[in-house]
Amino acid sequence: MVRGFNIPNQRVLAGAGASLKKLITDFSIHFVWEKKWFFIAMVVGIILLSFPTPNGLSREAMIVLSMSIVATILFVTEPIPLPAVALLIILGQVFLLGSSSSDVSKTLWNDSVLFILGSLMLAVGVVKQKLDKRIAWVIVRITGTKTSNICFGISVVSGLLASFIGEHTVAAMMLPVGITLVTLTSDDPKKVRNLAAVLLFSIAYGCSVAGIGTPSGGARNAIMIGYWREFFFDPSNPETQKFLIDYVRWMVFAYPMFLIQLPFVTLVLFLTFKPEYRDLSRAVVKLRAQVESEGPMKAADWVSIVLFLLVLMGWIFMSDSVGMGTIAILGATAFLISGLVRWEDINSGVNWGVVLLYGAAISLGIEMKETGAAIWVATNFLNLLEPFGASDGFGLWAAVSVLTTAVTNMMSNGAAVAVLGPVVLKMAVVAQEDPIIIGFITAISSAFAYLTVVGTPACTIVYASGYLKTTDFLVVGWKMALISIVIMLGAAFLYWPYLV
Repeated sequence: MVRGFNIPNQRVLAGAGASLKKLITDFSIHFVWEKKWFFIAMVVGIILLSFPTPNGLSREAMIVLSMSIVATILFVTEPIPLPAVALLIILGQVFLLGSSSSDVSKTLWNDSVLFILGSLMLAVGVVKQKLDKRIAWVIVRITGTKTSNICFGISVVSGLLASFIGEHTVAAMMLPVGITLVTLTSDDPKKVRNLAAVLLFSIAYGCSVAGIGTPSGGARNAIMIGYWREFFFDPSNPETQKFLIDYVRWMVFAYPMFLIQLPFVTLVLFLTFKPEYRDLSRAVVKLRAQVESEGPMKAADWVSIVLFLLVLMGWIFMSDSVGMGTIAILGATAFLISGLVRWEDINSGVNWGVVLLYGAAISLGIEMKETGAAIWVATNFLNLLEPFGASDGFGLWAAVSVLTTAVTNMMSNGAAVAVLGPVVLKMAVVAQEDPIIIGFITAISSAFAYLTVVGTPACTIVYASGYLKTTDFLVVGWKMALISIVIMLGAAFLYWPYLV
């Protein structure tokens, strides 16, 4: 021992070293296990890149396909944040494909991505006004106090709003409406288990079936519009003008489908879950008292409603000339200038990672088209369907719908369209089918994510309430998916051919 210092003996040092080694080992094992799907995806990518390039496929196309498969695994398993997947896609294009960063950045930013960004900013402004209890009161005043009527009213209002604003925003705005009606009926969740299910699923499924109605209903719609323009539109060829799908034309194709599905939402929910209360009079009386205590609507509420209606009119009448993205950004700017929302609110309320994710996914889709990867996959997929008589016509439509429905229940619907879009559009060309019909089938089928919690933001949001179980989605979801597929194929066969 030296004066002023305590020198540890060898046994103490050895014990500290062993503890540190164990700590590092435990951390490494935990990290690898937590990120196992990331490492699995990387190994899959390396193995794919080491394979010989198949006949008819370029090396660049092989790289893009490998990146798409790796991205799909990461989309489904989410071992890392999804925006990080977007960053990997960008890095892959630069380091694996040899593209310049300037070229990659050009494919990341287009009107579709601008539209998604503007819509998210608008959504923050709408939610900021906190109109949930007033919406609930308006619904029950129209529908009455009967539970089935209220559920149908909730799905209609959720749907009408979600068809223009976006399902994640409306689900977040309407969730307090449903929870308010549940808690005002009973404080014991066990006594209102099925009532909560029909009310909350009315919100989630009302939003989901409505997301197909307009381009602003979901990012997947904007992505498909962008693919049509990128793949088929040629300014010098007047015949390709039909691939410039504007706001109104999309609504003509898809809005009737949304309206037809709405009654089936309530029917399926009440056949699956038997609500404990057939009438919500007690809850409505309490709700009325709460609304009256808040007083009349303020001027800011009316201004926000008027501004959103002006944005909607802009989408309908001006999107052809200036682009839907420009209108959305203009609306968001108006909310900021009027003081209805602060930049701090938008900065914290907008999921900027979503914008990056969709931009990167669209960029990868463009690479699939440019390198020939999309047409190679499409041709081989058609060859697989041929023995089943599903390589063209109605059989192909059904196959594309089932494939998209399966994929969208495993990842976000926007990501599903971004991944499948280039493939199915090239498939349509090879099969001599109309790319507009195949594109609508893909975009609309991506809304049929009824079976899982992660398939759509609306389902995730209502699940977060704590009233639902994951098995509830499976029990009711397969029925909704089947009905939706049948309705959509009927529209594709009987209605859409007159519009293309």
